[in-house]
Amino acid sequence: MNGPQVSPDRTTVTDTTRPAGRTDAGGRGRAAARRPPARGRRHGLLGSGRCRRLVAALLAVALLSACGAERAPEARPWHDGRIFLATGNTTGVYYQLGGGYADVISRHLPGYEARAEPTGASVENITRLVDGDMEIAFSLADTAADATAGRGAFEGRPQPVRALARVYSNYTHVIVRADAQIANLAGLRGKRVSTGSPKSGTDVIAGRLLTAAGLDPERDVRRARVSLPETVARMRGGTLDAMFFSGGLPTPGIADLLTNAPDRFRLLPVADLIEPLSATHGSVYTTAELPRDTYDTPSGTPTVTVPNVILVSAEMPDDLAYDLTRLLFTYQADLSVAHPEARNFDRESAATTDPIPLHPGAARYYQGG
Repeated sequence: MNGPQVSPDRTTVTDTTRPAGRTDAGGRGRAAARRPPARGRRHGLLGSGRCRRLVAALLAVALLSACGAERAPEARPWHDGRIFLATGNTTGVYYQLGGGYADVISRHLPGYEARAEPTGASVENITRLVDGDMEIAFSLADTAADATAGRGAFEGRPQPVRALARVYSNYTHVIVRADAQIANLAGLRGKRVSTGSPKSGTDVIAGRLLTAAGLDPERDVRRARVSLPETVARMRGGTLDAMFFSGGLPTPGIADLLTNAPDRFRLLPVADLIEPLSATHGSVYTTAELPRDTYDTPSGTPTVTVPNVILVSAEMPDDLAYDLTRLLFTYQADLSVAHPEARNFDRESAATTDPIPLHPGAARYYQGG
């Protein structure tokens, strides 16, 4: 399994433009080999020019029919055969899974090449997907639900996105300095707190949890909106008191922080806030225990969880959406090498993306069509 495939000219998360040459399909599957003219005996069936041309034409039709029987691709691949995946921070699960998915697409979907791109995650991913800058986007389900309804970060602007699958669940990590004497989320008042990258799902859920705890996210904490790598660096450097991150298990950046300095930081339980959170935002949130063996902590940590979804544009052709969904489950074992959360993909529950509309091509896959 190759690592995450990232195009070399796409190294910043704030650039929302495509690299030069985006429309170049790279020549994949376009070069047609030239065949030398058939040679026959001077006399007999292939002796005349008309017969030779007739046989050549029949052979061409037969070859095209055989190719079509294996797969019937579009006359021209969608977006010239280039698929960019909007993922997340480079030390998060989205990026690792996105790299694995891009590799699967490139190896098993004829006519297409895929690349995983680091981004600020959910909100940014949806924005870039709708703008046509990305073809696939990873997102938290709460952010995606806001997008389709035109609320939250997308107030008054419903976004035309469709889901391919509901995949694994994100666990909300709230980490505090062990010496900061913070017993609960209300104890973050006046503290220096990272709520994740701007325009990320982490930033959304962090704000909602702070509000549920009776705090104003903009006034009652010293809020920093920074990426996971930068957040981890600041926690180590002592310039942050606490941090939020919503991610799969384990999240590499979190593991790096907690396992290398187990006595300096601890996870804060937040599951007790599920009632005020759900009263305001509906049933998209649930609770679960973050297992102690995930980061080798003294005990499990009750926290808030939210599903992840894989999104595409409503304009994506049905056949392509079908194939992309099929690859998620046909090559699930390959994806689990990229990150173990892929083992939690479940075809039976993958289609339960409501209130986010399922793409018709994905729906056909789940229906066995």
